[in-house]
Amino acid sequence: MNTSVPTFSRNDSMKFFRTLNSRVNAYFKDNNIQKTGNWKLHLKTVIMFAIFLTPYFLILTIDMPFGVHLLSTIVIGIGMAGVGMNVMHDGNHGSYSGKPWLNKIMGGSIYILAGNVYNWQVQHNVLHHTYTNIPGHDEDLEAGRIIRFTNEAKWYRFHKFQHYYSVFLYGLLTFNWAITTDFKQMKSYIKRKLSYGEFPSPVKLWSTLVITKVIYFSIWLVIPMILGITWWKVLIGFFIMHYTAGLILSVVFQLAHIIEDTSNPLPNEEGEIENTWAIHQLFTTTNFAPKNWIVNWYTGGLNHQIEHHIFPNISHVHYGKIAEIVKQTAKECNLPYYEYKTMRGAVIAHFRHLKTLGQEPMSLA
Repeated sequence: MNTSVPTFSRNDSMKFFRTLNSRVNAYFKDNNIQKTGNWKLHLKTVIMFAIFLTPYFLILTIDMPFGVHLLSTIVIGIGMAGVGMNVMHDGNHGSYSGKPWLNKIMGGSIYILAGNVYNWQVQHNVLHHTYTNIPGHDEDLEAGRIIRFTNEAKWYRFHKFQHYYSVFLYGLLTFNWAITTDFKQMKSYIKRKLSYGEFPSPVKLWSTLVITKVIYFSIWLVIPMILGITWWKVLIGFFIMHYTAGLILSVVFQLAHIIEDTSNPLPNEEGEIENTWAIHQLFTTTNFAPKNWIVNWYTGGLNHQIEHHIFPNISHVHYGKIAEIVKQTAKECNLPYYEYKTMRGAVIAHFRHLKTLGQEPMSLA
């Protein structure tokens, strides 16, 4: 991770963001609605938590066949991803509610999803949203040696097959959160004094991490075993739950940025990115399946990544409405607005892009 911070150009001769921001603000004012979540999000919250937790309590109280047990853990994984995309995500962006305490509670749901608020806000809100798709600054582009997400990443021979094996690794996302990632990230972020807002006490951060991990593993591993569920059923179910959630979240995340149309801009010799921050988001972000109501509802608007990146303080329940404003303004300014009509088309484009990135670079051939 590069520690020298790039800056963005201030030259917006087309006044893209000023115009867009004015139009979006006018939309909310004219319709007399708040930018935060509404009853639709509150109802969705109840549904997502029900999908997430109901199978867990059934597993604890009913002696079910192993096949039903496994199916239940898959449903838990689906609910886990749903809570993350719809509730936790808006909460940690401060867009779930106009009440800070409610945002904090909903953002804190990440603790029962295997994550950590501090780490998430630094990696996602600070690094990813500020330096979107910039190699060396956006940690979402980093997958160790195993997957090559950019042309700047070192190439290895096994990358020729990454478009085949990557999907199997995607499912390990939240499992890694639970086991190792949070500890590595916290050590790195504290050392670099990164934070989303005022830098908190390291002692408090480490204490919170350890305590919440103990509670997390108690809920998902210890309690089921104490109540008599065979240890190997618990461990297999725990892994399947995570694998299901990790696969869903990884695919949704990758379709927005690791895809054929998006670019990976690098700063010039002065450390400046060519475009303004808002315009940069248009070149590095893609929408998918904007008219598919199931995708819109379940992914928490993460298929409207362009709108989310430019207006992260607006709840995802409004993205469908403001998307046309963003699209029209981008068109008027002769700027790109990348969009795949279907999720299938975006998935194909993503893995096709991975195949391209996996080929041996000309400089090495």
